[in-house]
Amino acid sequence: GFSMSIYDVTSRSIYLRWPKFSGASSYRVTATAVNTVGHPLLAHFSDVTLKGTLTSLIPNTIYAIQAEAVDKNGFTLAETQIMQSTAPDIPVIEQAYSKLSNSITVEWRAVPGATSYLLTAQDGDAFIETVVTNSPGTVTGLKPATLYRITVRSINSGGKSQPSPFRKAKTVLAAPILSVSSPSCDSIAVSWKAVYMAAGFSVSLMRSDGLGRMLKENTTNTSLIFTNLDPGTLYTIKAYAWNVNGIPGDDFTYNQRTSPKAPADVQVAFNSGALRAIVSWMPMEGALSYSVTASNGLLKLKCNTSSASCMVPWLQCGSEYYVSVTAYNDAGSSKPTDAVSLKTIPCAPVNISIEEDEPGHLLVSWSSVNFGHYYVVFVKSDDGLEVHCNTSHTQCHFQSDCGFTYFISVFAYNKAGQSPLGEVFNYTTAPCCPGDIRAVSVSGDTMHVTWAPVRGAEMYTTRAQGGSSQVLCNHTAAACTLSALRCDTRYDITVYSFSEARGSNTSCASKSVATAPCSPEIKNISKETLSVISVHWQPNNKEAMYVVTARGEAGLRHCTSSGNSCALINLPCGSAFSVSAIARSPAGQSLPSYSVPLETAPCCPNELILTQVTQSVTNISWSVGMGAQTYVTALESPKGQAKCHTLQNYCLLGCITCGTNYTVSLKAISETGLTSSCTYQGYSSSACCPSGVKLYRLGNNGIRVYWRASDEHINYNTDLHGSKGNFTCTPNSGLSHCDITEIPCGDVYTVVVSPVTDKEPKLTFCPKKIYSVTCSGSSVGMVIYRGKSNAE
Repeated sequence: GFSMSIYDVTSRSIYLRWPKFSGASSYRVTATAVNTVGHPLLAHFSDVTLKGTLTSLIPNTIYAIQAEAVDKNGFTLAETQIMQSTAPDIPVIEQAYSKLSNSITVEWRAVPGATSYLLTAQDGDAFIETVVTNSPGTVTGLKPATLYRITVRSINSGGKSQPSPFRKAKTVLAAPILSVSSPSCDSIAVSWKAVYMAAGFSVSLMRSDGLGRMLKENTTNTSLIFTNLDPGTLYTIKAYAWNVNGIPGDDFTYNQRTSPKAPADVQVAFNSGALRAIVSWMPMEGALSYSVTASNGLLKLKCNTSSASCMVPWLQCGSEYYVSVTAYNDAGSSKPTDAVSLKTIPCAPVNISIEEDEPGHLLVSWSSVNFGHYYVVFVKSDDGLEVHCNTSHTQCHFQSDCGFTYFISVFAYNKAGQSPLGEVFNYTTAPCCPGDIRAVSVSGDTMHVTWAPVRGAEMYTTRAQGGSSQVLCNHTAAACTLSALRCDTRYDITVYSFSEARGSNTSCASKSVATAPCSPEIKNISKETLSVISVHWQPNNKEAMYVVTARGEAGLRHCTSSGNSCALINLPCGSAFSVSAIARSPAGQSLPSYSVPLETAPCCPNELILTQVTQSVTNISWSVGMGAQTYVTALESPKGQAKCHTLQNYCLLGCITCGTNYTVSLKAISETGLTSSCTYQGYSSSACCPSGVKLYRLGNNGIRVYWRASDEHINYNTDLHGSKGNFTCTPNSGLSHCDITEIPCGDVYTVVVSPVTDKEPKLTFCPKKIYSVTCSGSSVGMVIYRGKSNAE
């Protein structure tokens, strides 16, 4: 398609361009003002022209612009149309002037339809542009004292007008850049660098608070000094340059304070305890800070503050300082004040010596110190009591007591106060002798000694002197145990007090004390009877009572004697004891002797029971005998002996003869082989069982039991047990058979024949035989032997 574009617009011109259209021999452009009465503007362009300008247009007017591509016959091949406004009319500058060295202000008449204006300041090839909305407008960023060509263009949405006719304007001079200082408390010096095109300078000064009058100086120089000013006061300085026409340039404003005046009424308060001084003064106008200097010729101390007082620490004792104060602000410093003299306290005395020139008297001496007018010596004992001595000399005398530590300090004094605390010396007198000595014999070779502690004693030495032997003990507590002594011996006990400072006090009295008796040695133990034991020992003490003690699970048993033996009685059987002996005397008790073991014979069982198990075996059982481990039991008769050795409390004895009287004996034997022989009531074995037991048929319903009697004086009892009934018969004495007249046939019977005695129950261990009794009709038939009972 065919199109058209606009590449520039002015107040009366519109600049167009379009692309070449195929077949077109020329182009026709028509511009018609919108909302304005007038003739359209028509322009023709050849086919080789692709851009054109519409001129003689009305400023600030909207035009409808139509472009047509026309062929050689005058026909329109294509057309396009756009709307475009012209720029406002050209402004007219009324005036241009400079108030600041970097800007020019322009005034012009307003142009209808203009929405903003473009100001241009040109200096040769360089130019600066600024867009403003209305008049007046200012171009900034310019060079001082420079001539510029000024133009204005009006702007709307359509574009910019042509530049207005130019006006020339020159920027004013640059401001001088001030360097300001206060060389003294009542003057201010001002200097600056030369300003381009400046013919002279004007400098004014006035208090910033508005008080007082303004001082003003005109000069062609680049420095001047204002004098007779107020110290420590803030002044405002304003300066500008002017050109040959007298036109002033930019001004430069600077605030400067005069340096402060030296402080007045300097006071020094000395703190002797902390070795520091508080310096105070009257505050000065405009002073921001103060510096205090204290010098003693070798050392200079300073402190800085913003208040009207300052603390100077770390002063030296025995020195004279000269103190001055200087005030400061941002302008500088005042002159130092006249020096004030300060004498500090004296230093602590040195070369202190302490001597005990005689018992109970101390002499304290020292060297004199600078500025020391007099001295005070404090002597404090470790019980809190304190005494002192004032003197202008260099020594003092004091009384002292034994066993005390004295803390001694010496101070020097002058008008400034007391010297610092120097070295505190201590002097310890010899410790006193311990009192209330008590010696208790712990054993034959050991003695425990106690005493009342005494002042000043750091250690005690206890000495035991017995004949040519000596035992020593060192201890820090008020007690000591002396060992390696001889038992049953008298010693002289002495306790000496000791201190590191003064050593031992060897003048203490001794005390005579005897050690405990020596331990006896048991030589042997003999048995007098079963319950009486004699103990024999070696007596090894001069005078002592001996106590023998047997200790065991059965309790304690004692016996005493002053000799060499005693008897322990009523010792129980089957018991173990540990037997020892001790010796006692007024001095104490010996250690026990080595223990000797003692064992009594085991106890005989209280109960013994014999039970015949079979005709040839008897069971014996008994109660436990205390202390017994094994037992030996025996049954003896003229026919023989049965014997058993066992760990148990029962035993089976075989080979027993029936119908025989036996003696019964038992031996209880301990683990160590001690034996107790025990006798009991005799024992008779049961009567012998009969032999040859047989059954015979007797009549129609009877049975005869026959046997061979072991003794014709023994009665027998016969028992038949069958399923149809049990039958018993006891014959008369001396018979060897027994009849049962009525017995059921057709049954199997167990037959037992046992001797009968008055002293024992029926025997159950005689042989049992089995017989079958058959029937012959209703009567007893054959009697058949079946053998012995399985129970046997």
